[in-house]
Amino acid sequence: METPELGNITKVDPREVWPDEAQDFTPWLAEEENLGRLASTIGLDLELEGTEKNVGPFSADILCRDTVDDQMVLIENQLNLTDHGHLGQLLTYAAGLDAVTIIWIARQVRNPHRAALDWLNSVTEEEISFFGIEIELWQIGSSPVAPKFNLASKPNDWSKTVSRASGRDGELTETKKLQLDYWTALSERLEEQGSQVQPRTPRPQHWANYAVGRSGCQLTARVNTRDQRVAVQLALKDQEEAEPLFHLLQQEEDAIEGEIGVELSWLPKPDKKVCVVQHEWKADPMDRDEWPEQHSRMRELLGAFHRAFSTRLRELDASEWSPQVSERARIEES
Repeated sequence: METPELGNITKVDPREVWPDEAQDFTPWLAEEENLGRLASTIGLDLELEGTEKNVGPFSADILCRDTVDDQMVLIENQLNLTDHGHLGQLLTYAAGLDAVTIIWIARQVRNPHRAALDWLNSVTEEEISFFGIEIELWQIGSSPVAPKFNLASKPNDWSKTVSRASGRDGELTETKKLQLDYWTALSERLEEQGSQVQPRTPRPQHWANYAVGRSGCQLTARVNTRDQRVAVQLALKDQEEAEPLFHLLQQEEDAIEGEIGVELSWLPKPDKKVCVVQHEWKADPMDRDEWPEQHSRMRELLGAFHRAFSTRLRELDASEWSPQVSERARIEES
């Protein structure tokens, strides 16, 4: 049997590819494809806001927004080993901003700084999260150099979840534990069956949010234990764009419902400034024996919602709708 010829994999110094951190690495990372690589590593859905961006009195190398939680994400780049100066910048951001995710990218996260990030994640409120990321470049023979992001430090979501939802004894209530178990099982189903919907960290609450590709918009799975109902929905939450996007989508109601395969409820909800498109059905989320069937249907609907809405939302221009145009169309139809 002939032995196959194998290549040699070599590690490449990032400075050979990006000589200047600000002029070379930051613009590269800000490109959609590369930001997507980083986003998949940390489990967020990132949308670029700008580079070298001022945030209040601060300036971040890259400013993004997590489209699911509508939360700011600040990225600090460092093509050297981590140092105390950059750690001080991260602390300044955390002290001055209410809800933010901070990502520190470096060639190597030194052990003292990894320990510092781990400690910060354990003592800060849930709204503040720190990630330490190491950037590596690899090459096989004369192939193109390939980037790889490695997680050196990440938030301890379990500890923060328990802290928020439990009493002084540190134990989750029975209801919260049930909710946490419910979404954990759904996340496992999404991962096992390769859903295009990215699982998020499960939390003890009656809903779970997922990215759909546009800021201010999200997919949501919900449970109602009192009425024994479960639902999958598209929530439009941007105060300026929610209503326009809702009505622009509703113009394609028949096509969208045909693609998803179920009848949808179109709920403008102007009083709450949140517009919702959902499918709800009767099911008991308290009955663990029913979970496999519920999660199977949720997975299918989340995928169908994502396919039907994601591209449309990215392409829609909210300025193309106005109440006057909508009223004229209603009169013409009648």
